[in-house]
Amino acid sequence: LHLVALNLPFSGDMRADFQCFQQAQLAGLTSTYRAFLSSHLQDLATVVRKTDRYHLPIVNLKGEILFNNWESIFNGNGGQFNIHVPIYSFDGRNVMTDPSWPQKVIWHGSTANGIRLVSNYCEAWHTADMGAMGQASPLKMGKLLDQRVYSCSNQFIVLCIENSFVS
Repeated sequence: LHLVALNLPFSGDMRADFQCFQQAQLAGLTSTYRAFLSSHLQDLATVVRKTDRYHLPIVNLKGEILFNNWESIFNGNGGQFNIHVPIYSFDGRNVMTDPSWPQKVIWHGSTANGIRLVSNYCEAWHTADMGAMGQASPLKMGKLLDQRVYSCSNQFIVLCIENSFVS
C-alpha cells in the first residue's frame, strides 16, 4: 500500500480525502486513496481495509518499504520509520527535502495508536483558526504519530494512504 503526500501543504481546513482521491487520479494511480488522518467518522488506524492491514507492506511512491504492514504503524511506538526512506508527493517530490513544505511536519489528529483526538484535529479538519489545535508529527523525529500539538493555522504535510489494494 502506497503512502504518498499531497502536492502542497495544508492548514487544518482541508478536504483531505477528496484531495487524496483527486491527486491520485491526476497522477494516474488507479487505487483508492484516503487521508492519513483521524476524522469525526473514523480513527486513523481503521482507514485501511481489515483484509489489507497485516500482509501488505506500506511503501513510498517508488515502492521502497516504510513499514512492514499497516498495523505496525500503530504498535504504540509512534509510527517509527526509517528517515532515509523518502516520502514522496503525488508529483514525485521528496517532502523531506523539497522547499514546497517548509515545515517538515505531518497532520494526523491521532494518538500514537491511531485513535482520533477530538480535541486536537482542527474541528474534524474544518478550521484553520489560529486558536484551534491539531495533533501533528515532526518527520525529523522519524515518527508519523509523534504527539505534538500545533495551531490549525499552520501549513503542514498531509499524507494519503492507498486504502484498497488492487493487483
